[in-house]
Amino acid sequence: MTDRLDQPRELGIRLRPHYDPEAFGRLAERIARFIGTARFLVYMTVFVTVWVLWNVLTPLKFDPYPYIFLTLMLSLQASYAAPLILLAQNRQDDRDRVQYEQDRLAADRNQAEIEYLTREIAGLRIALGEVATRDYLRAELQRLGEQLSSSERR
Repeated sequence: MTDRLDQPRELGIRLRPHYDPEAFGRLAERIARFIGTARFLVYMTVFVTVWVLWNVLTPLKFDPYPYIFLTLMLSLQASYAAPLILLAQNRQDDRDRVQYEQDRLAADRNQAEIEYLTREIAGLRIALGEVATRDYLRAELQRLGEQLSSSERR
């Protein structure tokens, strides 16, 4: 039977769990940001210290000295932390790439505007070079006045 576009699809059994990649990426960034803080190091230090002291000082030792279970827990934490950190870095790289492209386009626009303004200023300088200045007009009038006075004397 073909799917009809005027009716919603029937929900079937999904074999893969559905997740929102954007929400998962934001969560990964938050976790990676937390893992990179001094607070996380303090929490981990306190956790490991309490774990070791518990298994040394109390009669209820659930993980005796080579602390195999503690090693397993830390390995598990590291195996999840590394991909989360990489995911967060990849997302940051994507944001940096978009920002770089926007900055490059803005720089290109600014360069075009600067070149336009430079041409306009050059055009104004050329136009001003063709305009008679006050000093030039005074000098010409003075020269013409001297010519007139010298021709009247003759």
